[in-house]
Amino acid sequence: MTNDLGRHPDFFIRDIPIFGRSILAPMDGVSDLPFRSLARRLGSAASYTEFINAIDIVNGHPDLARRLQYAEFERPIVFQVFDDDPQRIVEAARMLLAYRPDVIDVNLGCSAKCVTNRGAGAALLREPEKIGAIFRALSRALPVPVTGKIRLGWDETSLNYLEVARIIQDNGGSLVAVHGRTRVQGYTGSARWEPIAEIKKALQIPVIANGDITTAAEMEYVLQSTGADAVMIGRAALENPWIFSGLERSQIPPAVVQQTLMRHYEAMLDYYGPERGNVLYRKYAKRLLQPYNPERNELLNLLTAASPQAFQTLLSEFFNRFLAEPVLE
Repeated sequence: MTNDLGRHPDFFIRDIPIFGRSILAPMDGVSDLPFRSLARRLGSAASYTEFINAIDIVNGHPDLARRLQYAEFERPIVFQVFDDDPQRIVEAARMLLAYRPDVIDVNLGCSAKCVTNRGAGAALLREPEKIGAIFRALSRALPVPVTGKIRLGWDETSLNYLEVARIIQDNGGSLVAVHGRTRVQGYTGSARWEPIAEIKKALQIPVIANGDITTAAEMEYVLQSTGADAVMIGRAALENPWIFSGLERSQIPPAVVQQTLMRHYEAMLDYYGPERGNVLYRKYAKRLLQPYNPERNELLNLLTAASPQAFQTLLSEFFNRFLAEPVLE
């Protein structure tokens, strides 16, 4: 099996071929349709949605259909869901089939208190038997592959990543993505790669490594040191989405940055509408412009532009004035 370019798959999620070894991580409030599409065009090998609350799915949240929109070229498309109730998560996953996902992923790694306090996300790492029940039920109920994203454990006294990874595999899971931190760590400290290498050696299903991958060079190091089938990149992609093309941010000419930024901005306006899209784009613009060390007032003016027209004018002025001879960090 090859793709249109005659390339063989790098690995499979059950029977779904994956071409590439770097994937945009699912991030709440970040990995929406416009940003996923940008990453996919630049080389991300699959598209994971922002995590979706099973309660919202079952109750028919009014914003659900928009959040589940995707472009066909994004395939394989992975819907990520979270909940603490095995029956409800199965009901929600069945309902999601109407939107034709390629994969259903269970979030077992979110460290946010609003998720863990209800027993979902990383809190499920403290209940391996429930994880087994969830994957057993999902794999029996769904025609599409079921995968999971985990952390190393709840804290340093409960590093049960091998147990949880094996449970996922033994109960029908087709892939495990592993963030190399505990829940208690959140995003502090450093991600650890040795446990991910252990998981890879212990499993027969694909393993994805996640956490602290900020450069293309680090991406290659993690792939080699863990033996993982792919890496998942989150926060670093906001500053350098070209990492999915294997490029460092310093290799991207300012003209390309400006062009990419504007295309992404226009996609945000189309997706959210002019007013909301203009506001929501601020977090992306801030990170994409960060390597240029913009002056505080210049950046503030950009990030508080009252309209798309004002933003576009200020952005053109920014690039014309500051990037004639750019100096990156």
